[in-house]
Amino acid sequence: MGCGSCSTGGCAPAGCKSNGSCMTDGGCSKLDVYDWFANIDMPSNFQAFNIVEVRFKGSRKEFYRNVDQLYLELGELVCVESGSGGYDVGHVTMTGEMVRLQMKKRHVTPESSEIKKIYRKASPLDVDKWKAAKELEHENMHRARTIALQLKLNMKLSDVDYQGDKTKATFYYTADDRVDFRELIKKLAEEFKVRIEMRQIGMRQEASRLGAIGSCGRELCCSTWLTDFKTVSTAAARYQNLSLNTLKLAGQCGKLKCCLNFELDTYMDALKDIPDDVKELKTKIGSAYLQKTDIFKKMMWFSYRGSDNWVALPAIRVKEIIALNKNGEFPDDLSNVTVQPILVERILDYDNVVGQDSLTRMDERNKKKKKSNNNNRNKNRNKPQSASEGNASKPAGQTGTRNSSNSRPPHRAANNNRPPNNAADNSTNEKPKE
Repeated sequence: MGCGSCSTGGCAPAGCKSNGSCMTDGGCSKLDVYDWFANIDMPSNFQAFNIVEVRFKGSRKEFYRNVDQLYLELGELVCVESGSGGYDVGHVTMTGEMVRLQMKKRHVTPESSEIKKIYRKASPLDVDKWKAAKELEHENMHRARTIALQLKLNMKLSDVDYQGDKTKATFYYTADDRVDFRELIKKLAEEFKVRIEMRQIGMRQEASRLGAIGSCGRELCCSTWLTDFKTVSTAAARYQNLSLNTLKLAGQCGKLKCCLNFELDTYMDALKDIPDDVKELKTKIGSAYLQKTDIFKKMMWFSYRGSDNWVALPAIRVKEIIALNKNGEFPDDLSNVTVQPILVERILDYDNVVGQDSLTRMDERNKKKKKSNNNNRNKNRNKPQSASEGNASKPAGQTGTRNSSNSRPPHRAANNNRPPNNAADNSTNEKPKE
């Protein structure tokens, strides 16, 4: 799968490591397809499937018939037939037997007359016209929004898609009620000099086209790989013991997150071993009410009214007590089989570099260095004192030589309650050091 030539638009942008096979407009791995049959050798007389899948802006994908048996690679730009006249330009995303399986999934028959055909590979002139049309989309979108506000239309223009030959623009919008946009189409056609088509989409389709970052920190599933929008209900959150908080369960589109359905089947299989509609268990000392359920551990916690202690029971034991209650029998008490937390010693498979050295280790070194410097200064200060005492015992004509670095002003000696150098009478009786 080579990237082809830059003239066909197949070359990857600077810094991309896909070698040109990235078929995205705004990010990597957007609605990408992995060909499982790429490395499988076909028989010599095998005739390749003549229908390919082509992707356009956003999440729009359609099937086209390769009537001229062109050799097409993934990521190549092709000019295809447009339903409203002219031609459109898109990326090839799937070829061969994978297309046959995808068509079967979408319930499209290969003999359908609605499948349009591929005209040719995009030439440099086609690519230049296609890029010029795409550069107009952002500016024309804001201009169209301004016109819609002037007409006081209760609608939200979310995206615009220009056709590859720059003769048609499709505006996607969302609205709560029916909108009469005939006047809007007339003004947009006069403004942009192209044919205008208005297409209403839902909130999820809008999020899919625009793209965003979800609460999980990743790109939205609908804008990267998810193409089928299934109904998501609050029952999916109840089965997974999630709190019914709309702020946490709603996605960027304002609807319930599609990922609530991803693990629903696993939870439904685990719930088969847990009794349904269990609110209380009756015993001789009173009724115990359900507080919590761990679906995968198959444990259920109960507590008596007015008690803060929870009793953990296996799902099998809960079924036994339910059967006894149905027969009018009540056990003496719930079997206290509270599960104690298992402390697992964590073995780190990496070196804790941060914990080996203290963050204040440099501060401690500086403190030690300052302390040693202070001690040296104190020693140096004591040395001039003994020299001054020795000079006091000497005759007046003889003066001891002192190092200039150890010399001290007279007022410092006074501040330290030391006698001046000329007051030999007040000095101590100790014999000066020689």
